[in-house]
Amino acid sequence: MGMNSGNGSASADLEVMSEINTTPLIDVMLVLLIMLIITIPIQLHSVNLNMPAGNPPPPLVKPEVVKIDIDADGTIRWNSEAVTQAAAFEARLQAAALQPVQPELHVRPDKRVSYRTVAYVMATVQRLGLTKIGLAGGEQFI
Repeated sequence: MGMNSGNGSASADLEVMSEINTTPLIDVMLVLLIMLIITIPIQLHSVNLNMPAGNPPPPLVKPEVVKIDIDADGTIRWNSEAVTQAAAFEARLQAAALQPVQPELHVRPDKRVSYRTVAYVMATVQRLGLTKIGLAGGEQFI
């Protein structure tokens, strides 16, 4: 605590003290800062998901699986049968898209095939409205 008591002589003029003591204000601000830090909840970098309980029932109809292999030279194979023309490949995909239960497409590209061929297959599948697609054979890229 600071106090200005003058110089001790009775004849001296009384001066007006124009400074404010900021020490108590700083103490109050520090206490408020500590209380704020304590009450802020801990930030977690997670996403809360509501997952279903138990095992889902097995599907009534086992889905048809179509294996689309892409060879190193860019040849597209539909269930081990080579499809050389793009129109024939798109016709098969269109027929699969029109089925009441769409088949699962397992695309297995070769490690040495160009990205252009794989991108063409995946873009065609997406454009024709097939939704059950998966990339298989990822272990060869390790």
